[in-house]
Amino acid sequence: MSETVSKVFTDAQAIEGYARIHARFPLARPEVLLPDVHPVKIPRHVAVIMDGNGRWAQERGFPRVFGHKNGAGAVRIAIETCAQLGIEVLTLYSFSSENWLRPDDEIQALMELCIAYCDGERAHFVEHNIRVRIIGRREGMPEDVIAALDRLEKATAKCTGLTLCLAINYGARDELVDAIKVIAQRVADGELDAEAITHEVVSDSLYTAGLPDPDLLIRTGGDLRVSNYLLWQISYAELYVTDIYWPDFGAEAWFEAVRAYAARNRRFGGLDPQVSS
Repeated sequence: MSETVSKVFTDAQAIEGYARIHARFPLARPEVLLPDVHPVKIPRHVAVIMDGNGRWAQERGFPRVFGHKNGAGAVRIAIETCAQLGIEVLTLYSFSSENWLRPDDEIQALMELCIAYCDGERAHFVEHNIRVRIIGRREGMPEDVIAALDRLEKATAKCTGLTLCLAINYGARDELVDAIKVIAQRVADGELDAEAITHEVVSDSLYTAGLPDPDLLIRTGGDLRVSNYLLWQISYAELYVTDIYWPDFGAEAWFEAVRAYAARNRRFGGLDPQVSS
């Protein structure tokens, strides 16, 4: 443990927290990058609505596609920063089910960018022990895009570091409908009694089954809405909205978001300890 840690957090929870982070991320440096944040206050799962790519480009006189290409660079920064902080899961809203309403040329460019990203980053992810999961519906997706996503998932399936969850052709209402269909079929087959349907049964039927719910939801670009994103999973997530456009959301912006999260008191519907006492 570094000298910085010994000066700031030396309690048993901190020691255990740093040990847990370093066990999964040997190169993580939360005690150096965020020495003012207790390790138990670092979120396990962060979900991001990566908004503002198009506006970022247009304000600079470029076509919207230029913003999406630059947004890919911010994705790599996000992955590296999360791994350095010990964040276990990063879920990125990459292409929503509503994005099909955009102009055809922009959709085509996004699909081509998806293929290039998956194939271009695959070796990097394997080298850095990053596991990729894809969530969303496959219906309507181009076959070459599905193939690229499959190659990426397969290549990283045994990685044990950061889990990068890419939401592509994703909509939370679609996800809930699909989960309801799965549960209804189990009931119809006699495998599950209707009275036995619990929160856990629903969670296990979602695309994100097996992942912890997001602790923190970040939205860049300034809009104050969740845009049909992880509606079940973010029930108690802390929301952090910034006017920074996604291509400009760098490491320092990540540190600020995590500090803001760590400063909040998550009550989960209860009272503050001092109030309840």
